[in-house]
Amino acid sequence: MAISTKVTAQRSPGPGRFRPGRGSLAIPPLLFVLVLLLGPIIFIGLFSVGLRSNIPGASVAFTSTNWHDFLFSAGNPFRKRFAYSMEVALAVSILTTIAAFPLAYFLSFVARKHRYTYLLLLLAPFFTSFLLRVIAWQIMLNDNGVVNWLVQAIGLQPHGDPVKWLIYSNFSVGLVLFYSWVPFVALPIFAVLENMDHKLLEAASDLGASRLATFLRVTLPLSLPGVIAGFVFVLIPTTGEFITPLFVGGPNNQLFGNSIQSFFSDSPDWNYGSVLAVTLVAIVLLLMLVFGRYLNTDLRAAPSGGDK
Repeated sequence: MAISTKVTAQRSPGPGRFRPGRGSLAIPPLLFVLVLLLGPIIFIGLFSVGLRSNIPGASVAFTSTNWHDFLFSAGNPFRKRFAYSMEVALAVSILTTIAAFPLAYFLSFVARKHRYTYLLLLLAPFFTSFLLRVIAWQIMLNDNGVVNWLVQAIGLQPHGDPVKWLIYSNFSVGLVLFYSWVPFVALPIFAVLENMDHKLLEAASDLGASRLATFLRVTLPLSLPGVIAGFVFVLIPTTGEFITPLFVGGPNNQLFGNSIQSFFSDSPDWNYGSVLAVTLVAIVLLLMLVFGRYLNTDLRAAPSGGDK
């Protein structure tokens, strides 16, 4: 019996020893994910430096001409459009996050036992296609749409004189993006508020803090991880948005994503379009690194939830 125990102890690998096959099961899905993530980026990277071409029979050779034109040419229109797109994305992200916080607060602290019912009703319209919802907004905001009809019906605008800035403007692009993202920004904030230790709120009240003081000094700081997550959740996809400005923005309010889309659909110049696409990917990765690091710091600093 002692010999058997001794042999078993000798054969048992220590905690620091390598166990054959310990991580081998993770290798195939990891490689699959890397191929799906890095493969397209590498592919468009080859186009951006002229090592591939979509034009049959065209010569391929390394060249940085397109990169030099985009980065250093004076008055390059795509750099201006990129700056405009980042301004729109930042403005929409800030406004959406500000509007989503009261919504999440209502669901968590006011709706109480009906909060999940209200949450389902809030998300129900978003079970349909994003494209269909954008087209619906285009129909409602155009000159003959419901909004213009209502404005004229109540006398805010003369009949036959629609409000021109309701469609194909900065306003229409921002409005549709705002509508599209508010519920999804509210979700991470709602999750953080739901898992908050409510005993801290009771303690603040017992110590004589007003509701406003409790909100500013307890609720708001503890909800910052959800606020930052929601902000990043809308900022990153909005930087490459092209569907919304395509349908409600008009030719003068196109975003950087529309420029990329036009090079791959309306124009045969995939090489220049790849330069823009790689730039956008680099910016998105940079945003993820910056905000992801800050978010991880906040999550580590946030206390764990407790009983309500």
